[in-house]
This record gives sequence, structure tokens and C-alpha cells, in this order.
Amino acid sequence: MSSSSPAPTYYIIFATVAVLVLKSVNEVVTEPYMDEPFHVPQAQAYCRGDYWTWDPKITTPPGLYVLSSVLKKLFMLKCNLPMLRLTPLLSLLALPIALTPLVSYHKRERPPSSLATPLLDAVILASFPLAWFFGFLYYTEVPSLVTVVSSVVLAMQGRHWLAALIGLISCTFRQNNIIWVFYAYVLSQVLYLRFRRALPSEKALTKLHDPPALEASPADLLWSVLSAPRVLPDILSNFVPYALVLAAFGAFVLWNGGIVLGDKANHVPAFHVPQLYYFVGFATAFGWPALLSGRGGVSALLRGIAARMFGSKRNTAVTCVVSAIMCLTIYKFTIQHPFLLSDNRHYTFYLWRRVFLLHPVVPYLLVPGYIACAWAWYLRIGHDQTLLQNLLLPVFVVPTLLPTPLLEPRYFLIPYILLRVQVKDVPLWGLVLEGLWYAGINAVTMWVFLYRERTGVGRFMW
Repeated sequence: MSSSSPAPTYYIIFATVAVLVLKSVNEVVTEPYMDEPFHVPQAQAYCRGDYWTWDPKITTPPGLYVLSSVLKKLFMLKCNLPMLRLTPLLSLLALPIALTPLVSYHKRERPPSSLATPLLDAVILASFPLAWFFGFLYYTEVPSLVTVVSSVVLAMQGRHWLAALIGLISCTFRQNNIIWVFYAYVLSQVLYLRFRRALPSEKALTKLHDPPALEASPADLLWSVLSAPRVLPDILSNFVPYALVLAAFGAFVLWNGGIVLGDKANHVPAFHVPQLYYFVGFATAFGWPALLSGRGGVSALLRGIAARMFGSKRNTAVTCVVSAIMCLTIYKFTIQHPFLLSDNRHYTFYLWRRVFLLHPVVPYLLVPGYIACAWAWYLRIGHDQTLLQNLLLPVFVVPTLLPTPLLEPRYFLIPYILLRVQVKDVPLWGLVLEGLWYAGINAVTMWVFLYRERTGVGRFMW
């Protein structure tokens, strides 16, 4: 089976294993854990029809609880912990279906005619460890991801009113999804401007300067910005539904006095520049099978990175300047959140202590690695993409991650999925390697969570 063929067997295996894992989680973790003690009582209040009781410690809107209430009424479910955990599980099962048209679009292939046959690429991407793990706990992550992906797909299909509506729903799971609503619109318009063609009887269309990513220079970015006003009249009409969503979100922020809904003292926005570097390292640590499976393999990728960083005097100078700026931002803007330093039930607690705090110089030694990883992704997704396509996701990652003071892998979930899906030419062996990599991580992290609970500490999780 090729990597672009429908994979009903793989999806059946994916769904079967997911159901069995949820069964084990419900048998072993019989009480709400970590954030669940906040979410579960709130959902049960909604199931009773009590929509006015609200736990002030909850930071996100009630989309998760509304979805559980709808599922309760549709399927006559109870609102106990095992049944509530069905909400993220069903979202996890929907994720390959939602991802399939997005994968197909980047591959420039027709998606399968049946929803029951998602692509192998989509099945493997849906088993990404962060999505997989939180598909079994009563958290907002997976429903949030599914709605964001669906909004992006609908926007790319030109169904902008429905895309905006689904984007608005995504904001009821996590407020900062408003950024991804705007991303869906901008990406769809960049692609529309790239591929639109005038009919023979029509006059030539106004063009956006957007050269191939791997051939572009810094000057091209400037020309792209300068050419943007000329095409705005052609794309503004499609912005209307998204503008309504932005207006509704603005009204919410004014009413709420900020973006964070509750527990505002522990979720104060910050200027956390190194969070962007952590994401690049995170994406590379998880996505290396996709990175290394391109044309020419590891050696071609390494040559490309070396050329971009040190291939000329100008490149070397730019690399040195960027490194210096990054070191300065690490020195000035590194944030050690109290949760990161105190909560030893998360892997980031040990990563921070055993890597970043190993020696004061360690964070600065990682800077060349961050730059190399960024170039690796730029080169890997740049095949058959334009300059703006390549740069669009990083532009939207900045407002997503920059204000977050806590090093939290869950914040990287949506950006990673939207980045990884742009690698369109992973061969079958690369997908198998990626699937095995994800499966190994999933098996270890779930086994540790279920069966390696430490007295006085608790269960370990992302």
C-alpha cells in the first residue's frame, strides 16, 4: 500500500487500540486526575442543565462541557468519568478523518471518497504522542485540535462561512484558537492567489509576489509585503465571516477583562521568547522521521542546512548575528514558571532540571541547534511551496506561544500538526518509521502513566 492510499485496516487498528487504551485508563485511573478534577464537576453541572455554576479555577471556555452534554443527549450517556472521557476519545477517532483532506490538499491529490478510509499519513499523524495521550483524559486538547484542523480544511475549500463557524466553535475549547481562525483565512487566500488563473477572455489578474520558497531571498519577502495591497480587493470579501468571529472574540475579551477566563494569577501573559526555540526543538525531536526521509536523505538535508547557515560570508554573518540575538533573548526573557519548577508529575520538570539547569551555559549551547532545526523544517516543507506558504505558520506561531510563560508541550500540539502536515512527500518507509516512533513513545508514556505511579508523587504525564 502506498502512503497516499486509503488505509481502512490501519484506521480500524488505530480505533481498536484507542478503545482498548481508554478501557485500561478507566480501569486503572478511577478518579479524576490532574486537570480532570476541575473539568469533570463542571461538565456534570452542564449535564444537569446548570449552566450558571462555574469553577473560577477553570481557564478555558465551556466548549468541552457543551460537547459532552450534546453527546449525552444524543446517545443517552451518563455523565460519570468513564463516559465523559468518551468525548476526547471520539475526537481522537475523528482526527484522522479531519486530517485526511488537509493531507490530500498538500499532496495535491483527491481525498478518499469515503470518510471511513482516511489516509495512512493521517492515521499516523493522529497518533502523535500529545494528541494520543490526551485522547484518553477529559481535557480540551483533542477536540480543540479537530475543530482547528476542520476550520483550516473548510477555508482551503473556499467554504468560508462554515470555516469561520467551526473556527468560532474551536475558540470555545481554547481561546487562543482565535489565532488559528485567522491563520485558516490567510492560508486559504495565499493558496487562492497562487493557483488562480484568468480565463482566456479575461484580463490578466493582479499577482502577489510569492516566489518558490527555496529560491527566495530576503528581498523577495519585502517585495511580497509591498505587493500585498494590490491583491487585497480580491480577497477582502472572503474575510467577512472571519471578521465577525474576530469581533465576537473582541467582545468576549472586553467583557471578561482579558483572554484568560479563570485562575488569572497563574496565567499572566508574558514575553517568553525562548518558548519559540523550545517549539523548534520539540518539533524536530518528534518529527525527525519526516525530516530525514526527504530526497537525498540525511546527507542532503545536512548539506542544505550547512549551506544556509555557513554557505557564504553573508550566511555566516547572518547566522552569527541571529545567534547573538537569540542568546540575548535567552538571557533576558527565559521564564521559569513556578509550575515548571514544582510539579514533578510532568516530564518537563525533569527535562528542565536535567538539561537546562545542568549548567548555566547549556541554554546558550543549544542556540546553533535551534537554528539548524529551523532551517531543516524550512528546507523540508519548502519543496513545492512558496515563500509565504513557508513563513505563514511561523508568523502565527509567534502570537500563540510568545505570551505563554509555562513550558507546556500541549501548547505545541496544534502548531506541530499544522507544520508536519506540510511535509507532503514522506515515503512509505518514512511513514512506517514515524508510526513506530510515535507508537513506541505512546506505549512507554501510557505504561508509565498507568502502572508506574509513585507514592507521594502521583502519575507521570506530559
